[in-house]
Amino acid sequence: MGQVTNGKWDDSVATLRTIGLSDEIMKSASFLILEQKFLELLKMEKVGAALDTLRNEIVPLHVNLDRVHKLASCIISPSQCIRLGISGQDTEGTKSGSKILEKLQKLLPAAIMIPEKRLEHLVERALDVQREACVFHNTSDSDLSLYSDHQCGKNQIPSQTLQVKDNGQVLLKHTLCGHQKPVLIVSWSPDDSQILTCGQDEVIRRWDVSSGECLHVYEKTGVGLISCGWFPDGRGIFAGMTDKSICLWDLDGRDLECWKGQRTLRISDMAITDDGKRIISVCRESAILLLDREAKFDRLIEEVDMITSFSLSKDNKFLLVNLMNQEIHLWSIEGDPKLISEYKGHKRTRFVIRSCFGGLDQSFIASGSEDSQVYIWHRCSGELLLALPGHSGAVNCVSWNPGNLHMLASASDDGTIRIWGLDRFNLKGGEQSNGSNHQCNGRS
Repeated sequence: MGQVTNGKWDDSVATLRTIGLSDEIMKSASFLILEQKFLELLKMEKVGAALDTLRNEIVPLHVNLDRVHKLASCIISPSQCIRLGISGQDTEGTKSGSKILEKLQKLLPAAIMIPEKRLEHLVERALDVQREACVFHNTSDSDLSLYSDHQCGKNQIPSQTLQVKDNGQVLLKHTLCGHQKPVLIVSWSPDDSQILTCGQDEVIRRWDVSSGECLHVYEKTGVGLISCGWFPDGRGIFAGMTDKSICLWDLDGRDLECWKGQRTLRISDMAITDDGKRIISVCRESAILLLDREAKFDRLIEEVDMITSFSLSKDNKFLLVNLMNQEIHLWSIEGDPKLISEYKGHKRTRFVIRSCFGGLDQSFIASGSEDSQVYIWHRCSGELLLALPGHSGAVNCVSWNPGNLHMLASASDDGTIRIWGLDRFNLKGGEQSNGSNHQCNGRS
């Protein structure tokens, strides 16, 4: 490397011949070096020496013949070099040597010439391996250190019931009351400022997270609502009805659109992709319909047991499917649907239980359970990380806050929605408060 950067072209070529390169690589590398030697001689107006280099060193290599012809034209008329784009590179000492090194790096084996920034790449890869091996990893990469091996603890996973105040300080919780029937669904708004909740065959309520107030109640005369979700832009909501239809409302409750399913049964779960082009819904007991609204094309996911619910990943590439047999399946829905992973451990014998993606890069799977706990798994390994007690009835649904890696919500048959966050008492020795209750008994 020193010979090249110092412009010792003859020594550089001699070294190439001693390091066991294949004939093809040796000739190509020699050409790069000798071409630079030729151009520097021309720049110094040593035309005779440049001609000798071309005739006796470059031509015998029998490579890059078109380039050789262009170099020859520079002997006749040095101004030709500019027109042909040959002399545009730096030909001064270290600059020219550095450019040749960059080109040689692409030719020579890594065992002979270590790639540029190789150490940086190795360090980054080592951090990647540590991050991938850490099943509790749920923090920004800026927190990773080279001084010690990385290992997050369970305190990076939401495990404490909390309340969100106006100043963003995490203290305890809201208890949102008003549903007359068991709460089946809770869903965060895209900007995490509001929550939707849906009672069994009842109504949908929209809540303000900071105050705990009920902002609106959505219902349809003579029809029960059994599933709900947000528009990707947060400006409206969609809902599945007991009459097999799917309806869209703006935030003020005005009807926007409604579809009556042709192949659907009772729509226990549904989703819309971020671009609004695909609707995903359970179309029969053991199948999910992937419908392209524009192309009118659909595909099916066939499951091994009755489907009770599903959840769409943030990147719209994966589906999390809850089954009657107490299993949760992860499907890739890019191209032909493919089963990726399975999660087990939660309890489900009678009720619809819902799960969700969450955390950094959606690396975790969370689910409700009939034993009144919230279960959290590591998405890639399938390892069960935590089972969180707190509710006094079956936990029907969980939703991980998209704007806060360390916060999720859970809805239960005990009639409450709990907001979970980090256990700051154990982390900082802070004091807990008594929290607050909020009622929502009518339309706002």
